[in-house]
Amino acid sequence: TIGYFPIDHATLDYLRMTNRSEELIALVEAYAKAQGLFLLPDAPDPIYSDSLELDINTIVPSLAGPKRPQDRLELPQVKANFEALLAASKAGLPAGHNTNLTDGSVVIAAITSCTNTSNPAVMIAAGLLAQKAVEKGLHTKPWVKTSLAPGSKVVMDYYNEAGLVPSLEALGFHLVGYGCTTCIGNSGPLPEPISEAVTKDKLVVAAVLSGNRNFEGRVNPQVRANYLASPPLVVAYALAGTVDIDLTKDPLGTGTNGQPVFLKDIWPTNEEIAAAVRGSVKREFFEHQYGTALEGDSNWKAIPVKESDLFDWDAHSTYVKKPPYFANMADPTAPVQDLHGLKVLASLGDSVTTDHISPAGNIAKDGPAGKWLVEHGVKPADFNSYGARRGHDDVMTRGTFANIRLRNAIAPGTEGGWTTHNGEQMSIFDASLKYKAEGIGLLVIAGKEYGSGSSRDWAAKGAALLGVKAVLAESYERIHRSNLVAMGVLPFEFLPGESRESHALTGFETYQFVGISQAISGNKQVTLKATTEGSTKTFIVKLRVDTPREVEYFRSGGILPYVLRQVAARQ
Repeated sequence: TIGYFPIDHATLDYLRMTNRSEELIALVEAYAKAQGLFLLPDAPDPIYSDSLELDINTIVPSLAGPKRPQDRLELPQVKANFEALLAASKAGLPAGHNTNLTDGSVVIAAITSCTNTSNPAVMIAAGLLAQKAVEKGLHTKPWVKTSLAPGSKVVMDYYNEAGLVPSLEALGFHLVGYGCTTCIGNSGPLPEPISEAVTKDKLVVAAVLSGNRNFEGRVNPQVRANYLASPPLVVAYALAGTVDIDLTKDPLGTGTNGQPVFLKDIWPTNEEIAAAVRGSVKREFFEHQYGTALEGDSNWKAIPVKESDLFDWDAHSTYVKKPPYFANMADPTAPVQDLHGLKVLASLGDSVTTDHISPAGNIAKDGPAGKWLVEHGVKPADFNSYGARRGHDDVMTRGTFANIRLRNAIAPGTEGGWTTHNGEQMSIFDASLKYKAEGIGLLVIAGKEYGSGSSRDWAAKGAALLGVKAVLAESYERIHRSNLVAMGVLPFEFLPGESRESHALTGFETYQFVGISQAISGNKQVTLKATTEGSTKTFIVKLRVDTPREVEYFRSGGILPYVLRQVAARQ
C-alpha cells in the first residue's frame, strides 16, 4: 500500500537542509518532473488512481488511545474517553486514591523516538512550549516520569542552537538516549512510591507519549491508559499531571502571578515555530552527525572482536544465540502433509495484536523468561528488556504470548500467558514443552483482526518456536498473516459469518486439517475436524496462503530456509 505526494521546492529544500548531495537533489528534481510528479503553482493536478481531499481548516489537535493507535480522539474528548475507561476498569472495585496520585494521573510523559521526532517543527514546538511554560512559572507535576529520547542526535544540536535545552530540562525532559524507549516498553519501572500507590489503591494511571504504539501492557505493566500525542502535547500533559482534564478549557496550572495558565497561553504560533526552525536546523548538523554515525564511541570501539568469516557464537551469552531456524530444514520437494492431532495452545478473542503475542518491554522475574535468566546467573536488576534480548530465542520464546493483558479462553479466570495442559493450568511456554515432548503440534484460535500491531517478527517466530503449526482466525492483519506463512505456520480462516462461537468450539478438542495439499495448490478450502469425547464437528475453513511465493516459503519450511537455499545456490 503506498500513497504518493507531489514533490515540490519544499522537498528539495528539505533534502538540501538534511545534507543530501546536490547531485541527488538535481536527480530528484529531474526525475519528478519527467514523471509528472513535480508540483508547480500553475501545474494541473496530478492524476492518481484514487485521492483524498482534506480541508486543513478541519484539522484539530488530537491524541490516540487509550489502548490502540487507531483510536483517534480530538483533544476535548480525552477526558470523557478516560472516564469511560475508568468506569469499565473500576467496575466492582472500591475507589481509592493517594493524597497526590489519583485515577488519571499522568505517571509517564515521554518524547520518544518515533516518526514525529524526525520532524523539526513538532520538536521545536515542544521546546518552545516548554520555554513559555517556564517563563509563566509552571512546573511538571512531581509524580510524572519524564524523558526525552529523540530518534536522531541532530535534534539535540538544533535544540542547543535554539536555546531550548534549559527549559526542557527545567520541566524534567532530560536527554535519556537516542532510539526506541517508552513506546517499546523501555520506560523502566515507576518510582517506588508511585508504584506502591498505584498497586495499593488500584489506580488507573496514564502515560502520554509521542510514540506510535500504545497496546495493552506495552508501555508499562502498571499503566492501563496510554495516549499517543505530539511532542508539545506530551509536555502539556506533564504540566497538567492528569488526562482527566479538558486542555482546551481547563488550566494547566497557576503562574507566578497567581493567575491560571491555559494551553492557549503557551502554545507557540506557526510563525514562531517556522522562525526557530529556520534559525536553528542547519545542514552542518546533519553532515557531522551522519558523517560519523557508524564510527561509534570509545566503548563500541573497545569491544574485542575476533576476525573470522563466521560469527563467533558465545555459548554463555544470554543476549545472542545461534538461531534454531535452520535445524532440520524441510525438503521443498516433499508432498505437503495434512495436520493431525493438534491441540489448542490459546483460544483468543478479537483484536489480539502482535503486542499481545510478541515479547516486548519488561521481563517479569516470575515468568518463564525471568526464571530462565536467573537460572543462567542474571540478576533481575540486569534483565534489561525483551527488545535488548531479541537475539536469543530461549528468552524470546519464553516471552511469546506472555503479555500481562492476554486472556485465554481455555484458562478462564486468568490474565497473562496462561493455558491448560490435560486440565492443569500452567504457563503457555511450559505447556508447549510438554506438548513438544508428546509429539503434539499446536493450534491458536482467534477472532477478528488477529495480528494487528507492531513487533511483528517475533510474533511469528515465537509462535513457530512454541510448536504452533496453524492459526485459525476470523480475519487477519495482512502482514502478520504473511509472516506466519514465512515461519512455516499455516493461517486458516473461518468462512464469512462463522467463528469459534458459531461452531461451539471449546478449545479442548483435537483438531485435524484435511486437504491442505489440494488447497495450497489452488482451491483454498480445507476440511477441519474437531473431535472431543467421541464426537466430531466437521466444517470447511479457508487456507490463507495467498500467493505463489508464499507457497514456496511454506514448502521450504519458511522464508529463512528459503533464502538460505537461494544464497547457497549462487555460491
